[in-house]
Amino acid sequence: MAEPIPVGGPDRRRLERRLTPTLAELTLPELRRMMVTTILFVIILVLFLWMVRTVIIATILGIIVAMYMRPVYLWLKRFFPNSIVSSTLTLTLLIGPVLALTVYSYEEIADVAQYASAHREEIAAKIDTSLHTLPFLQEANTSEAVHRYVIAASNYGTDLLSSLRQTMASIAVAATIFLFTAYYVMVDSEQIMEYIRTRIPPRYGELATALEANMRGVLYGAIYSTFLTQTVKSVIILGMNLAFHVPLPGVLAIVSFIIGFFPIVGSWSVYLPVAGWLAVFRNAPGQALAMVLIGVVVNTIYISTFLRPKIAAERSKVLNFYWMLVALITGVYTFGLVGILLGPMLIGLLKAILDTITSQPGWHWTDDDGDAGRLSASEL
Repeated sequence: MAEPIPVGGPDRRRLERRLTPTLAELTLPELRRMMVTTILFVIILVLFLWMVRTVIIATILGIIVAMYMRPVYLWLKRFFPNSIVSSTLTLTLLIGPVLALTVYSYEEIADVAQYASAHREEIAAKIDTSLHTLPFLQEANTSEAVHRYVIAASNYGTDLLSSLRQTMASIAVAATIFLFTAYYVMVDSEQIMEYIRTRIPPRYGELATALEANMRGVLYGAIYSTFLTQTVKSVIILGMNLAFHVPLPGVLAIVSFIIGFFPIVGSWSVYLPVAGWLAVFRNAPGQALAMVLIGVVVNTIYISTFLRPKIAAERSKVLNFYWMLVALITGVYTFGLVGILLGPMLIGLLKAILDTITSQPGWHWTDDDGDAGRLSASEL
């Protein structure tokens, strides 16, 4: 009886080495086929990424939402065995409140924009009067400049609402991709992971495990810290608005939560204009100063620069505080909104690769004579 073919451990690595031809053993047709296949793959991959560039954020968010909402989906599936029904209910629990808050905020902002457009002269006169109370501006002629800026700000608010209506098509496409991605990953996550694992050769098992662990850790840390700190900053904005009796306190808190995800802009885009409103229209410089100090020191410096990367690093268990800070800041300023995830992902993947190729137990082989060696780059 013939000996069975070894399938695991060093024996498998020896078998793969025997069956894997070197570059010198390839024939010209085989080399040509490899080159054509590689070029076609690169071209198609680039075209695919270009095609999905506008919905890449929606796709990533759909995957993340599906993974973290899957326990709720599995719980609902015990009562509703149908996958479509249980997944729809799961997504409704998340999307329903978001849609309600969005509609409420849109209506309130539209009312403010209409009021500002109808009372331009009154607003400009009030700002001009307040400016004349400042040192060195008592005798300055600021009415024309103020009037011009008020008109520009009023037009910007009106144009913003119009732009939102005009971009409904792209928003609808992104929302569709988000919903179907979330549904697909939520329902078939086990099959997806099994498919990915079966496509990874055994020799890359250690690397694949490290990549998966680091990806899972940094994504969890980045998402958890971002949403937690954005919520805390919005609650602070809401508390200051309520304490100082600012109109639309809830809407301003929601706006602060949303725009805080985008690069450059943050909660300062809310508390600085509110502080200006308190100083000009409420004639409350003390409240305006308190709004600025709390916003700058607590929201911008402490929470965004220190607390967010600290929580992300602790939750991820992959990167330390410094590298998580680098990942979050440089990721957002390099890739925009999606950099919140791409920054930590890239550094997490880099760490996984370095940890794997420099580890002592893995990436070794034993030849037929029992001599140990290290896999070369061409064999990896």
